[in-house]
Amino acid sequence: MSEKRPHNSARNPVAWIETVAEDKATGELERAYRRAADPKSGHVDHIMKIHSLNPASLLDHQHLYKTLMYGESPLSRAQREMIGVVVSAINRCEY
Repeated sequence: MSEKRPHNSARNPVAWIETVAEDKATGELERAYRRAADPKSGHVDHIMKIHSLNPASLLDHQHLYKTLMYGESPLSRAQREMIGVVVSAINRCEY
């Protein structure tokens, strides 16, 4: 049911959340995965899969992301991406 935990060094541990693999998703989750899948690769990002036990939160997360990144804002898309990169770097996120 769950996917393998990603390898990471002991000095930089990561939290692990059980997720449902894409090929094991059924019903509401399968539909949510289809909506959240990358249009080019067809795969669902890990950041979205953390919601696999609650498909409604997956769709809410996707809506929030699209609003923040593509919605009306005084910030350009490039500026929004730069903020994401800086926050990820500060948090030592390998994403």
